[in-house]
Amino acid sequence: MTPNIASLGAAIGAGLAAVGAGIGIGLIGGNAVEGIARQPETLNPIRATMLIAAALVEGIALFALVICIIVATK
Repeated sequence: MTPNIASLGAAIGAGLAAVGAGIGIGLIGGNAVEGIARQPETLNPIRATMLIAAALVEGIALFALVICIIVATK
């Protein structure tokens, strides 16, 4: 595999990981706000669950970014 193709693939992979994480966190946040609007007394449990889920999505995106950097530097 030529370095140019590897760099292009890594750039596309990093972009897709960022877009996927953005969509995922947006959906998590939107659904959390909707749940809190329906039942304001559940603010703390929903917020805690939302933060954990968002952290997991962001962790997957960072892992994908690291893999893309490894592929680009080989």
